[in-house]
Amino acid sequence: MVIGSFRAGIAALIWDPDRGAYLMLKRAAEKDFSPGAWECVTGRLDQGEGFESALHREVREEVGLAVQPDFIIGTTHFYRGPRDRANELVGVVYHCSPICAPVVRLSPEHQAVRWATADEAKVFLRDDHPSERWLLRVIRRAEVLRKAVPGDLITYHHESGFELG
Repeated sequence: MVIGSFRAGIAALIWDPDRGAYLMLKRAAEKDFSPGAWECVTGRLDQGEGFESALHREVREEVGLAVQPDFIIGTTHFYRGPRDRANELVGVVYHCSPICAPVVRLSPEHQAVRWATADEAKVFLRDDHPSERWLLRVIRRAEVLRKAVPGDLITYHHESGFELG
């Protein structure tokens, strides 16, 4: 097996407990990958940056929010375009909650915002679109984990973070 290189990324599924809904972002029509698709906050790590630092930076850049990661939903491995090593990404998917009342400020990367419950997301996310199908899987898993993860563990994550250094 050839040892190659790949990029690392994060995804932040933001849950507002007051709304009982997740933040969905519609990618700008001029984006090179999945234009017009609904997604959560996503982004790549910069050189020298950890997953948690990238998470906070990307959320601030894309929606202008400060969040606290509650738990890790899972990991991901995919190709952002053709199956070429230049397009290969591995990532960590976080469940996050806003630190204060969420007022979303969209970056040029997105053209629309929507808060949706898991049931609402099932209705408008397209199962035949790979990016939106992935988001549906993320939401389904988040729904199970949100009910199963003990509150004490979420508090611990808020206080200590996820980076082990």
